[in-house]
Amino acid sequence: MERPDLSEPYRVALVGTGGISRAHATACSLTDRADLVTVTDVSQTSIDRFVTQFPVERTYLELDQMLASEEIDIAVICTWGVFHVDVGIQLAESGRVEAILCEKPFTQNAGDAVRLAGAAKKNKILIAEAFKFRHHPMHLRAKELIESGDIGQVKTVRSTFCTSSGAPVSDRKPELNWRWNREKGGGSIYDLACYNIHHARWIFGADPSEVFATQRPGIEVDDGANVQFIFPDGGIAQITVGFDTYQSQEFEILGTTGSLRADRAWNNENRPVWLDRESKGLTERHHFDPVHQFTLQLEHMCDVLDGKTDHRIPPENSIGQMKTIDAIYESFETRKAVRV
Repeated sequence: MERPDLSEPYRVALVGTGGISRAHATACSLTDRADLVTVTDVSQTSIDRFVTQFPVERTYLELDQMLASEEIDIAVICTWGVFHVDVGIQLAESGRVEAILCEKPFTQNAGDAVRLAGAAKKNKILIAEAFKFRHHPMHLRAKELIESGDIGQVKTVRSTFCTSSGAPVSDRKPELNWRWNREKGGGSIYDLACYNIHHARWIFGADPSEVFATQRPGIEVDDGANVQFIFPDGGIAQITVGFDTYQSQEFEILGTTGSLRADRAWNNENRPVWLDRESKGLTERHHFDPVHQFTLQLEHMCDVLDGKTDHRIPPENSIGQMKTIDAIYESFETRKAVRV
């Protein structure tokens, strides 16, 4: 649907009013390029909690009703991961939205990713996966340095995403949090490692050719994991993630003539961060002011809709992401390296 006045902000709808929806709502409040106009959720209790923090006049318990009633430019999928494919296809086929921003993980497997991307393409809908870090100036600067040849050819990427507060496995009960619930799409790979996987694929500019993964099982899902990727040019990525491992969010990129390192890679909203660059015997620390990554992500989507640029994360990339995640779970089961 076309906006009657192109000078007006893009109209945003949130599908799902759980925890992550608040970050997207905050993004709408921090930019003059988009307005949050409506939300929908299957739980009235969840909606009621949401609107106490972000007053939205029109709310819906059914997605169909919202689509029939609202003028929407950007729909943001904030549901549990298991519902992404069905919600995304419904949005794409509705003819009522111009773009879809889908929270990570894109889907639960590569087959569903193909289906979702195909529905968006068939209906000429822009769809993109929401990896907020891809829009952070620190990560963009790191990629610029790599592409300039500043650290030579990248050989190794190491990264972590660990979030433990020290609670025992018995406290990570499926009924307490979707992250520990198999039916809702939980697990350290879907929730945490997706960042590290996407990051390594982006840095190497390719999908891995081989994956070997080991897990530390929780009550229902993988509570932690170590994964190694081999890339077509011989590059190697190593990642460690876990709900059961002391907090860590680091990356290190090793090239033939230098390296890059950061210690607060993913969840750094409103915090200053740094990037250490070592090249040819010289060390330099790049400082970056606090930013709200979700706002930068939303503004990038607006830039794409304005025709200023292509999206940094095309749906083909998300299909490759899910193929890699499928291989990780196969490696968990077989305890062998898996070709991607």
